[in-house]
Amino acid sequence: MIFGPTLLADAVGAILAHTQRLPGRVIKKGTRLDEAAAAALAAAGHDPVIAARLEPGDIGEDPAAARLAAALRAKGVTASGAKTGRVNLSAAEPGLLQIDTATLDALNALDEGITVGTLPAGTVVAAGEMVATIKIIPFAVAGDTLARAEALAGASPCLAVHPFTPRRVGLVLSTLPGLKRSILDGTIEATRARVEGLGGTLLEACVCAHTTEAIAAELAALLVQAPDILLVAGASAVVDRRDVGPAGIVDAGGAIDHFGMPVDPGNLICLGHIGARPALVLPG
Repeated sequence: MIFGPTLLADAVGAILAHTQRLPGRVIKKGTRLDEAAAAALAAAGHDPVIAARLEPGDIGEDPAAARLAAALRAKGVTASGAKTGRVNLSAAEPGLLQIDTATLDALNALDEGITVGTLPAGTVVAAGEMVATIKIIPFAVAGDTLARAEALAGASPCLAVHPFTPRRVGLVLSTLPGLKRSILDGTIEATRARVEGLGGTLLEACVCAHTTEAIAAELAALLVQAPDILLVAGASAVVDRRDVGPAGIVDAGGAIDHFGMPVDPGNLICLGHIGARPALVLPG
């Protein structure tokens, strides 16, 4: 691609690099100049103009962006139409974004005119959320460069949104004297929103006393409904793997895998299982 000051006598078919405001008319950046536009620019005294002229083998920004989007073969996403050298990729449904960062880094290091920006790997995304954007920086790229980018992008599935598998979730809430029902209701609704946001279903919540025996009994009763995941929300925050909530999981036939996590909020989460089912004591 040839870029720089261009005499209007040579500008027909070139791409205008900067918007020009003329009396009674605006010729925008990216316009492919025809004879009428060149004449208007000449009449307004804009000669030469900064423009780009494609050379044999060059691929314009929009077709180049569309071709790279197709080469990525990104699963679980939808692609926008190409405009100003950009194609946006969005999640087709709620899921987890997977990125092959090594391939992505190699693709972005190939040529400064070709860029693919994404959300971080492992991001939970909603349906319709933009997960990546392909942008061709100049007005065109060399065809052989684009071909190398396509080959690299297509060598492995470097970008995908994996939809969540619908799960049935059981919830046990413990209560202590003086704990307001509104707090329990709020916990149930907040948990329901999170579960449904991941495509799951929250079974009817169970409320019991804040004792190991009561929690274990409710968990055992929930197992009859064959939930995929079990959650315990204690009336008091868990402070030890031998506390009431974790002990309830153990008494129901389960085990504790790990207590605590180096995050905030949420560092008091407790991870366990009953059989093959994950069983968690929620931080609170």
